[in-house]
Amino acid sequence: MSRVSLSSRRSHLQQLESESIYVMREVAAQFERPTLLFSGGKDSIVMAHVAAKAFRPAPLPFPLLHIDTGHNFEETVRYRDEMATRVGAKLLVRYVQDSIEQGRVQEETGPNASRNALQTVTLLDAIKELQIDCALGGGRRDEEKARERFFSHRDVFGQWDPKNQRPELWSLYNGRKNPGEHFRVFPISNWTEMDVWQYISQERIPMPSLYFSHRRPVLMRQGVLLAHSDFLSPQQDDVIEERVIRFRTIGDATCTGAVESTASTVAQIIEEVAAARITERGGRNDDKRSETAMEDRKRNGYF
Repeated sequence: MSRVSLSSRRSHLQQLESESIYVMREVAAQFERPTLLFSGGKDSIVMAHVAAKAFRPAPLPFPLLHIDTGHNFEETVRYRDEMATRVGAKLLVRYVQDSIEQGRVQEETGPNASRNALQTVTLLDAIKELQIDCALGGGRRDEEKARERFFSHRDVFGQWDPKNQRPELWSLYNGRKNPGEHFRVFPISNWTEMDVWQYISQERIPMPSLYFSHRRPVLMRQGVLLAHSDFLSPQQDDVIEERVIRFRTIGDATCTGAVESTASTVAQIIEEVAAARITERGGRNDDKRSETAMEDRKRNGYF
């Protein structure tokens, strides 16, 4: 049977999974010390799940690396540890708090202070310390404007130059680099938020409770619903109230916005995503700092 006819019989999720597996196997073949950046969010969860399938029955050929801001939701950290055990991966954690204490970064102050941007230095230090030559991440095609290629070259300073990237013709990926340089690789580049949730449903992947509807004290900042916590600097005009919410994306508690929702199952989340007219990053405070917030961070070495 021809390759075309075989491909046409596969579902779009099978094709996306197959592409991601191919990219991950290319990483294992081309790099000596790769790692998978794991935040405990849905994209990194799907990547870890796909990676386990890509190399089964062998163990993962790379560890999971979490850059911990110290302002994570408890549910995220708990799930992170459970997921690493479930896929049989070694878990490495590096802390922004250590970077602050070492004088490598200075903590922000003010009503909208966040440690999210400080992760850049902690991540680059971890890449140097662990001699990582490739870091896999969960960037998707619908996530933000500063889209990178599957194999994204970074210079010796960890910076991304969109004008200095290699062509990727016929799914051929060039991982050649000079000493001190490294790559960021995005195996789910062609996925969308809807694809991720449909794949989670198909594979029956257990998910953190934060993604499902629950009651939580929240407050409104710059049009974004934030979970009330000790990590937020209290303001005189803050109105804290309990609402039924869930999170579309999971990250630092100081900038991760919630949405009012009654979706308590994956099927209901899929229905909600299908009807949504605002992207998930539209609910993140850190992306409201400028029109080019994400691209600016990537140029500085942020994932």
